[in-house]
Amino acid sequence: MMSLNTQTAFLARQPIYDRQLRVFAYELLFRADSSDQANVPDGDQATSDVITSALMDIGLDNIVGPHLAFINMTRGFLTGALPAPLVKERVVLEVLEDIAPDDELISAVVHLVQEGFEVALDDFVYRPEFDPLLKIAKIVKLDVLALDPKQLEADVSLLRDFDVMLLAEKVETYDDYKRCHAMGFDYFQGYFFCKPDLLTGKRPDINRLVILELMAKLQDPNADAEVLEAIIIQDASLAYRLLRYMNSAFFALRSECKSMKHAITLMGSDTVKNLASLILMTHVGNEKPHELLVTGMIRGKMCELLGQADTKKSPEEYFTAGLFSILDALLDMPLPDVIESLPLGEDLKAALQDYSGPLGVTLKHVLDHQEGQCSGAPFTHTEQAYACQNAYIDAIKWADESWQTMFQ
Repeated sequence: MMSLNTQTAFLARQPIYDRQLRVFAYELLFRADSSDQANVPDGDQATSDVITSALMDIGLDNIVGPHLAFINMTRGFLTGALPAPLVKERVVLEVLEDIAPDDELISAVVHLVQEGFEVALDDFVYRPEFDPLLKIAKIVKLDVLALDPKQLEADVSLLRDFDVMLLAEKVETYDDYKRCHAMGFDYFQGYFFCKPDLLTGKRPDINRLVILELMAKLQDPNADAEVLEAIIIQDASLAYRLLRYMNSAFFALRSECKSMKHAITLMGSDTVKNLASLILMTHVGNEKPHELLVTGMIRGKMCELLGQADTKKSPEEYFTAGLFSILDALLDMPLPDVIESLPLGEDLKAALQDYSGPLGVTLKHVLDHQEGQCSGAPFTHTEQAYACQNAYIDAIKWADESWQTMFQ
């Protein structure tokens, strides 16, 4: 378990996609510990402490993998008054919208670009005094929620006169994404991929229905080890992937697992059910960005880690709650319809539908944490908040390694 010291920030990541819905980068969302934040009068210094401690304690590789990291920069960072250990090949420096583009700032940003850093203008609203920055910036971010459609189109048209890539941020629905894609945006940021693309009268295709039925059989609480084995071996691809994953270095088993019966004995029925469901979900969501599955995996593992203290429920139940929280987006179906089609326990249904019960409370906090909202019940105390951050980092590492092992 990775540990964080008392000066460390809490952070989350938000994916940034290219036009093919491949992950291009992640923006790091920072939140300082509220109990400490109020005691720091200098905003620049507070931000520098947050960024420096987060990057040094956790490391970019552990939070964004091989991708770029977009990081909000205060004036102090940009002008060099508060230097940070940033590697120019790994980060994109975001110039915040409330920083005045005076001569000192422009000179500092020009120097950073000459040093090899890429610069993005955050929450951009055009004013003529920003022209010098537009001539050297790589990316301009436009807030889709803050701009009405006409203003957004006008800004896009104006910015085409500059050699910049356009990034639509706060894209929260698939309609927003499709509209921005049609307008020619180069990159897209937001949690639109975690929302279903609902169309009136839309029904899942036959293949999805078959997979959903198989998942339903897997989740049947009456399915014992023998029944579970029979279900899995019906699908040769599913059985092969499960055995390959379980025999990988990830599990470091003492002897090779050669049969599904042996795998169930070693790993337990609940663990095998969840892994099998995860593999099936990749078939259901083959038209979705793979980040959606990674998000479900992170949620599942994070819920599992945070639920370990609950002696009344198994960690696998917590994992299922997190993993299944993406099913509506994966299937493009209303969540109640998805839940109705699976024989889930009442506690799990309640957790997915309205975040009630121990499973639901933990799931809600995990969702908030992924979006950078690191305060709130039930993890209001600092010690609990650090446990949540540690679980998040460990879940990211597990999800990334598992994805490489299981699906690459």
